[in-house]
Formats: sequence, structure tokens, C-alpha cells
Amino acid sequence: MTNITECLEENPIIAALSHADLFNEIVESRVKVVFLLSSNILEIEEVVERLKELGKKVFVHVDLIEGLGKNQAAVDYIKQRINPDGILSTRNNLLKYGKEIGLITVQRLFLVDSLSFESGINIVQSYNPDFVEVMPGIIPKAIKDLKQKIHQPIIAGGMITSKQDIINALSAGALAVSTSKKELWELI
Repeated sequence: MTNITECLEENPIIAALSHADLFNEIVESRVKVVFLLSSNILEIEEVVERLKELGKKVFVHVDLIEGLGKNQAAVDYIKQRINPDGILSTRNNLLKYGKEIGLITVQRLFLVDSLSFESGINIVQSYNPDFVEVMPGIIPKAIKDLKQKIHQPIIAGGMITSKQDIINALSAGALAVSTSKKELWELI
């Protein structure tokens, strides 16, 4: 995990690969970490392998890969066949299992109200993911408040569309931001 943290400290922009047409842009970008948010079981192994060959750290979103179940067997398949650096998910049971088998884990938290904020804190404290991605990432107050209550590094994601959004999230205490806006990948 330290290696990932160092990568994010050096370049806090995470490329969110949400559409296949962004792949070449990511390949040519200076980003060091990629969140793979869209793929299928026929293509994912090649995509991850190519990105890793380029020295990028790759995280697979377990919930969004077409053709994979949302269970431990899917996490085993990802670990053994696809071999990313880690996984991200909203499903804490999959993250817990992923961590047990040696994957770096990113818990995605959707903070839409105070109840989801408190529930998110409980989830993080119970399942202890390596990183927490706060969504939407444009809520600096929530980032600042969450940072005081958990010890995991925070990634701001979702609705990050401008340089100012990045500055606000990082200033509030996020370690990094994830965005599918290719114009923002080269800012740092």
C-alpha cells in the first residue's frame, strides 16, 4: 500500500477509465493510478496487463465488470487471472475478502446525507479498507469531517470536473482525486 500512497503523493490524479475510448488517453497520460470502472470478462485481463506494463497501478471496480458475479469467486478470479494492484467496491464484504487474499482495497462511500455519513464511518471502522473514496468528490466539508473520524487515506471521486474541484478536495484533506475528465489528468 505504501507504494500506492507514494504514487498518489507524487501525482494525486487518478484516471477513472469509465469508457473504452479513454484507454489510449490514459496510456499516454502521466497518471500513475487507474480506476478501471468499465470492462467485461473478455477484455479486462488485457486492459489491466497493458496498463501495468506501462507502470500504472490498476484497481478494478468489482461491481462494474460485466460477466463477473458480485461474490468471493469473482474476487478470486480477479486476483488470480486479472492480477490488478487492488479492487474498489461499495460492497464491504467483497473488500474484506479482497484484503484477506492480498489485494489493496478501496471502499466507495456515497455521502448523500448525515445518515450515510455516519453509516460510512461505521463501515470503514468495521471493515478497515486501505483507502476510502468519497463520492461525490465535490464536498470538501464531508472530506474534512471524514478525515477526522477515520485513519484511511481519502480519495475524492465523482463530479470532479475542474481544476478548482481538485484543489478544493486536496485542500480539504483528500490524498487524491479520481476523475474521468481527461483534461484534468495532466494538471499535476
